[in-house]
Amino acid sequence: MQLELITVGARFAVIEMKYAGIWRAENPWKVFVNGELKTETDHIVTYLDGLEPDTEQIVRYEPVASGGMVAAEPVEIAFTTKHESFTLNVRDFGAIGDGVHDDTQSIMAAIMAAPRDARVLVPAGDWRVKNIFLKSDITLDIAEGATIRARHDRENLAYLPVTQTATNAAKATNAATNAAEPANAPCDGYNGTGLLPLGTWEGESVVPMFCGVITGIGLENVTVCGRGAIDGGANRDEDNWWFEPKRIRIAARPHMVFLSDCDHATFAGITVRNSPSWNFHPTLCRDFTLACVTIESPKVSPNTDGFDPESCDGVRVIGTHFSVGDDCIAVKSGKISMPRSLRPACRNMIVEQCYMHDGHGSVVLGSEASGGIENLTVRDCLFERTDRGLRIKSRRGRGKDSIYRNIRFEHIRMDEVLTPFVVNSFYFCDPDGKTDYVQTREPLPVDDRTPKVESLEFRDIEALNCHAAATWITGLPESKVGKLEFHNIHVTFSPDAEPTTPAMACQVEPMVRQGIIAQNVETLVLDDVRIEGQDGDELQLTNVDRVVRQ
Repeated sequence: MQLELITVGARFAVIEMKYAGIWRAENPWKVFVNGELKTETDHIVTYLDGLEPDTEQIVRYEPVASGGMVAAEPVEIAFTTKHESFTLNVRDFGAIGDGVHDDTQSIMAAIMAAPRDARVLVPAGDWRVKNIFLKSDITLDIAEGATIRARHDRENLAYLPVTQTATNAAKATNAATNAAEPANAPCDGYNGTGLLPLGTWEGESVVPMFCGVITGIGLENVTVCGRGAIDGGANRDEDNWWFEPKRIRIAARPHMVFLSDCDHATFAGITVRNSPSWNFHPTLCRDFTLACVTIESPKVSPNTDGFDPESCDGVRVIGTHFSVGDDCIAVKSGKISMPRSLRPACRNMIVEQCYMHDGHGSVVLGSEASGGIENLTVRDCLFERTDRGLRIKSRRGRGKDSIYRNIRFEHIRMDEVLTPFVVNSFYFCDPDGKTDYVQTREPLPVDDRTPKVESLEFRDIEALNCHAAATWITGLPESKVGKLEFHNIHVTFSPDAEPTTPAMACQVEPMVRQGIIAQNVETLVLDDVRIEGQDGDELQLTNVDRVVRQ
């Protein structure tokens, strides 16, 4: 075992025990900081706080003796915490924290007054707010015992308009709707496109969207940390967010945390719960870290995805606990109606040492992925009681840039996941989702609206107590799944398995204890794949060009 520093702030650090298991270690460890016992933990990834800024920290892990025996040697890691210029307490700006008074203005005053490298401290208390806007080069520290509690009275809340056009946009020589690269002539807006992306809702910018409880636009070097909580306050009351959730009332529902066009953002240690819709939605961000965060919403809460990065580059999700009412993680890159320049591929993403349970899908790609998804690795994760484990959603109409490539899932354990592996190229989302164009199983001409699942690799995965099928894989007949690899896979079925539908597509019936179902695949690699307890044939293949057994 060795220690790795995941991220560090002025007063906190996130440390991972490498090669010590998935989510939890077999035995607990005592954690010392500069010789002082800080905590005892069996979590693979640990959030350490209470550190001093600008200080060298020597963190030492010592195994706790079990049965009179010490199982491993102590390990150490050294690092220096970041600089902190000032601490500004929101109480000193008039915030009360009694759960009744609206503290938005006082908290925003502290944020706006904070100089570079400052810490804005939200101490223990119940802080009622409308929205909080972050700014660059600060840390928002939500202390243990603090809850930032969002209001839901729509008529008093701000919202973000749709994408705006720059005053000098006419200078752009490359039309943003047709070019993925910056304009040749100088132009303001995102990446020189003359466009300012603001509110987005499910992959489009066609209606205003209420500001996130925490919102950041065009920022850099921003951190939100602490052991406190952000509570979106959503429920099914008639005046609240989960009542008739698809109906637009003034504007679309807010996301709990919404960041657009930000560089170097970190969220660590906090808990978020009861989000009005998606919990975390960074879009067009670079270098985004989510570490040791807890994300909670009831299983029946509508569209409360845990973490939905959209067209981001460089994303790390590590040591995070998900229990939500929709997909735990859903990776996206917009719909084809978005200007091409605002839907680059979501790329270079790592999900590691996360625990996901009781959601729709554990890790999901799509379906709003018209810019593509590439270079994504999910490893060392635990999934329990989700409907699907590793799930790809696509459909005709997402476009020729919607290419899923270099996607890798490895060293994952699942239990009571209904269908562990799903690739669905007939996902019936959107108003036209059940039309013949989307759902026909006959091949259609390949055109600018045709997506492609190019390469997927699954390694060292155990899925126990499944229900519907080991895999349900279907590409488009005119655009088959390219190369699909399974290495060292073990699947068993629950003795109490009940029929369930493996994928959200027309012409798919409930099933139980089925083996490997694969349709419209170019190359299927099966290397040490063991399916136990299925009814009928282990392999049910249709229009698969090549099967490689190793």
